[in-house]
Amino acid sequence: MADEIDYEALPANAGLPVHMLAGALAGISEHVVMYPIDSIKTRMQVFATTPVVYSSLGNAISRISSTEGWKTLWRGVWSVVLGAGPAHAVHFGVLEAVKELAGGNAPGNHQWIATSLAGASATIAADALMNPFDVVKQRMQVHRSAFRSVYTCAHTLYRTEGVSTFFVSYPTTLAISIPFNAIQFTMYEQLKCVLNPRGEYSPSSHIVSGAVAGGIAAAATTPLDVAKTLLQTRGASDDAQVRNARGMFDALRIIWSREGLRGFARGLTPRVLTTMPSTAICWLSYEFFSAYSLFHVFIRK
Repeated sequence: MADEIDYEALPANAGLPVHMLAGALAGISEHVVMYPIDSIKTRMQVFATTPVVYSSLGNAISRISSTEGWKTLWRGVWSVVLGAGPAHAVHFGVLEAVKELAGGNAPGNHQWIATSLAGASATIAADALMNPFDVVKQRMQVHRSAFRSVYTCAHTLYRTEGVSTFFVSYPTTLAISIPFNAIQFTMYEQLKCVLNPRGEYSPSSHIVSGAVAGGIAAAATTPLDVAKTLLQTRGASDDAQVRNARGMFDALRIIWSREGLRGFARGLTPRVLTTMPSTAICWLSYEFFSAYSLFHVFIRK
């Protein structure tokens, strides 16, 4: 009888190209499916002199769809498609490489230090690539955005605000993403070990583990996400103090002075609701594409 394929060994045997392809496909799947809710989150977090106030997620969906149309919620999605594939390919490629080097794939007990280190390392590399695309995305998501194409938005921002506008939020992005991914990846691995101790391909365990891990990580990092949105949309604001924000600490001071602790919870509900299914989709897609890719490698051999 032929040896049974060990699912947990698939990523390690598949090699870096398979991980990068799986990550790219997973990243695009993750962001595109939940994009409309992400657009609402951005609008809830924007600081403006005359803000559009949404009382709830349902209220936001109703008002935007009735006054601006459903297509508005998809504005800027191509920036995510263009950036998410390469960024997630880099993310999962670095993640698996560092995890292997740090001993995270060794048999025995779950290596939480190695997986946390892998998650943080992957984030530093991926966010450097994704940050400019995220800036363009949020500029297109804001209320009454003048931009209708990714190229026009990126070109205009570069011409009027300089290349620094694409990276002013990068330190804040890392301050969010490093703990977010360390929490998410560690919790995902732990939950997967509990729900799927045999290490088989199990969509239900990947979905549940990804959703729970992502939701907790999203809630914990929402305050910094509000600061990041302020920085990435500052050029679209008519508020002088917001427009002159130079970095994370300026953004945090503005939020605190305007709304106190309540300001740091802006967009919490849509952020968590976006992250839970998107991380579930991301991990399910990643595990599926990894398994599927190795299956064909195995058949060819």
